[in-house]
Amino acid sequence: MENPENTTQNTVSTVSQDTKNLALLLWLGTIFFGFIPSLVLYLVKKDDAYLLDQSREALNWSITVVLGMLAGFLLAIILIGILVIWVVAICNLVFCIMGVIATSSGKPFRVPFALRLIK
Repeated sequence: MENPENTTQNTVSTVSQDTKNLALLLWLGTIFFGFIPSLVLYLVKKDDAYLLDQSREALNWSITVVLGMLAGFLLAIILIGILVIWVVAICNLVFCIMGVIATSSGKPFRVPFALRLIK
Protein backbone atom coordinates (compact mmCIF):
# COMPACT_ATOMS: atom_id res chain seq x y z
CA MET A 1 0.00 0.00 0.00
CA GLU A 2 1.18 3.45 -0.85
CA ASN A 3 0.86 6.24 1.59
CA PRO A 4 -1.37 8.99 0.06
CA GLU A 5 0.86 11.65 1.57
CA ASN A 6 3.82 10.37 -0.43
CA THR A 7 1.97 10.48 -3.74
CA THR A 8 1.24 14.18 -3.49
CA GLN A 9 4.16 16.47 -3.98
CA ASN A 10 4.43 19.78 -2.27
CA THR A 11 5.56 22.30 -4.82
CA VAL A 12 6.44 25.05 -2.40
CA SER A 13 8.95 27.27 -4.08
CA THR A 14 11.52 28.84 -1.87
CA VAL A 15 12.07 32.55 -2.27
CA SER A 16 15.57 33.93 -1.82
CA GLN A 17 16.27 36.57 0.79
CA ASP A 18 17.22 39.12 -1.88
CA THR A 19 13.86 38.64 -3.58
CA LYS A 20 12.04 39.00 -0.25
CA ASN A 21 13.94 42.22 0.45
CA LEU A 22 13.13 43.67 -2.98
CA ALA A 23 9.46 42.78 -2.58
CA LEU A 24 9.43 44.34 0.88
CA LEU A 25 11.00 47.53 -0.50
CA LEU A 26 8.49 47.45 -3.34
CA TRP A 27 5.49 47.56 -1.00
CA LEU A 28 7.20 50.08 1.28
CA GLY A 29 8.02 52.29 -1.70
CA THR A 30 4.41 52.11 -2.85
CA ILE A 31 3.39 53.97 0.32
CA PHE A 32 5.67 56.90 -0.44
CA PHE A 33 6.17 56.93 -4.21
CA GLY A 34 2.94 55.43 -5.59
CA PHE A 35 3.21 53.35 -8.74
CA ILE A 36 6.85 54.18 -9.61
CA PRO A 37 8.65 51.38 -7.66
CA SER A 38 6.21 48.74 -8.86
CA LEU A 39 6.44 49.90 -12.48
CA VAL A 40 10.25 49.88 -12.40
CA LEU A 41 10.45 46.38 -10.91
CA TYR A 42 7.71 45.13 -13.23
CA LEU A 43 9.69 46.26 -16.26
CA VAL A 44 13.16 45.27 -15.00
CA LYS A 45 12.73 42.00 -13.06
CA LYS A 46 11.03 39.71 -15.58
CA ASP A 47 13.19 36.70 -14.61
CA ASP A 48 11.95 36.37 -11.00
CA ALA A 49 8.40 35.00 -10.86
CA TYR A 50 7.71 36.00 -7.24
CA LEU A 51 8.96 39.54 -7.72
CA LEU A 52 7.09 39.87 -11.01
CA ASP A 53 3.88 38.74 -9.30
CA GLN A 54 4.29 41.14 -6.39
CA SER A 55 5.21 44.08 -8.62
CA ARG A 56 2.13 43.37 -10.75
CA GLU A 57 -0.02 43.29 -7.61
CA ALA A 58 1.48 46.53 -6.28
CA LEU A 59 1.03 48.18 -9.68
CA ASN A 60 -2.62 47.12 -9.81
CA TRP A 61 -3.12 48.47 -6.30
CA SER A 62 -1.42 51.76 -7.19
CA ILE A 63 -3.70 52.19 -10.20
CA THR A 64 -6.69 51.51 -7.95
CA VAL A 65 -5.49 54.15 -5.47
CA VAL A 66 -5.01 56.72 -8.24
CA LEU A 67 -8.53 56.07 -9.53
CA GLY A 68 -9.94 56.29 -5.99
CA MET A 69 -8.13 59.57 -5.34
CA LEU A 70 -9.35 60.96 -8.66
CA ALA A 71 -12.92 60.03 -7.72
CA GLY A 72 -12.39 61.66 -4.33
CA PHE A 73 -11.17 64.89 -5.88
CA LEU A 74 -14.11 64.94 -8.27
CA LEU A 75 -16.55 64.30 -5.42
CA ALA A 76 -14.95 67.00 -3.28
CA ILE A 77 -17.34 69.41 -4.93
CA ILE A 78 -20.16 67.92 -2.86
CA LEU A 79 -17.94 67.45 0.23
CA ILE A 80 -18.19 63.65 0.34
CA GLY A 81 -14.94 63.47 -1.65
CA ILE A 82 -12.94 64.50 1.40
CA LEU A 83 -14.15 61.35 3.15
CA VAL A 84 -13.35 59.26 0.07
CA ILE A 85 -9.81 60.67 -0.07
CA TRP A 86 -9.23 59.83 3.61
CA VAL A 87 -10.60 56.31 3.21
CA VAL A 88 -8.44 55.63 0.14
CA ALA A 89 -5.34 57.00 1.88
CA ILE A 90 -5.91 54.86 4.98
CA CYS A 91 -6.59 51.76 2.86
CA ASN A 92 -3.40 52.43 0.91
CA LEU A 93 -1.37 52.61 4.10
CA VAL A 94 -2.97 49.50 5.64
CA PHE A 95 -2.71 47.31 2.54
CA CYS A 96 0.87 48.35 1.81
CA ILE A 97 1.86 47.50 5.39
CA MET A 98 0.11 44.15 5.01
CA GLY A 99 2.12 43.65 1.80
CA VAL A 100 5.36 44.46 3.63
CA ILE A 101 4.54 41.93 6.36
CA ALA A 102 3.55 39.19 3.92
CA THR A 103 6.52 39.61 1.60
CA SER A 104 9.00 39.74 4.47
CA SER A 105 8.23 36.08 5.06
CA GLY A 106 8.05 35.20 1.35
CA LYS A 107 4.28 34.75 1.10
CA PRO A 108 2.42 36.06 -1.93
CA PHE A 109 0.13 38.98 -1.06
CA ARG A 110 -3.16 39.89 -2.73
CA VAL A 111 -4.96 43.15 -2.06
CA PRO A 112 -8.66 42.30 -1.75
CA PHE A 113 -9.99 45.48 -3.36
CA ALA A 114 -7.51 46.03 -6.20
CA LEU A 115 -8.60 46.27 -9.80
CA ARG A 116 -6.76 43.59 -11.74
CA LEU A 117 -5.94 45.61 -14.86
CA ILE A 118 -2.44 44.20 -15.42
CA LYS A 119 -2.41 40.43 -15.66
